[in-house]
Amino acid sequence: MKVRARPALALAALLNVGLLMAAVDAGAQDRSRRDNPDRFRRGDPGAVVAAQLAFSREAQEKGQWIAFANSAADDAIMFVPERVRAKDWLRRQTNPAQAMRWLPQNVWASCDGTLAVSTGAWQRADGSAGTFSTLWQRQRRGEYRWLMNLTNAGGQPAGETDMVGGSVAECRPGQSSFRNSREANRSIPPAGAPVCDSTTCQGSSADGTLAYTYSMSASGTSALTVRLRQQGEMRDVTPEVSD
Repeated sequence: MKVRARPALALAALLNVGLLMAAVDAGAQDRSRRDNPDRFRRGDPGAVVAAQLAFSREAQEKGQWIAFANSAADDAIMFVPERVRAKDWLRRQTNPAQAMRWLPQNVWASCDGTLAVSTGAWQRADGSAGTFSTLWQRQRRGEYRWLMNLTNAGGQPAGETDMVGGSVAECRPGQSSFRNSREANRSIPPAGAPVCDSTTCQGSSADGTLAYTYSMSASGTSALTVRLRQQGEMRDVTPEVSD
């Protein structure tokens, strides 16, 4: 899927596409639950794109840190640059006069949909720009909230790229955690919070088909490694998110 627009219009254009994708997907899910219940609980990059775009739109409408707080999972963490519990840190912040803009470029989702990673570009009002990567945790009610957010300076400004790519992990043999009822769907636990020590954070989806490791060196450089199950094994699909 490609959307071409001037930088100032790219966010609105992608948002309309994301909302349309979500509406179409909802209708498709309703029709497919009886015929193919496995589809209902698989990873859905389109839903993650829609969540990312709604997050960015709220930042423009209500304020940057308000949007971060409203979209965060309960266990969400940030690096500022030290690691902090996101909701505790965010409630003490004052929104900037103009929120940064960001646009997703790639999404990777686990087979069971409990965890996804999105990456893309951001830009501030002063023209500074960089890249971001966000971990998304699916909640028991089905919506996605961000679990870990990382930003790095340098890169293309938001709006200059026009393709959103999506990949879903290969399911494990015999994987049968997908169900055709709301009650059973809620029984699938969300992906766990990141497990962190002084230099690393790591975690995985509930089914283990998507895993990540975030590390920080003594010099302050950091890197995120993303692994996705493909062709029967976990493979490194790490995007360019190191600083």
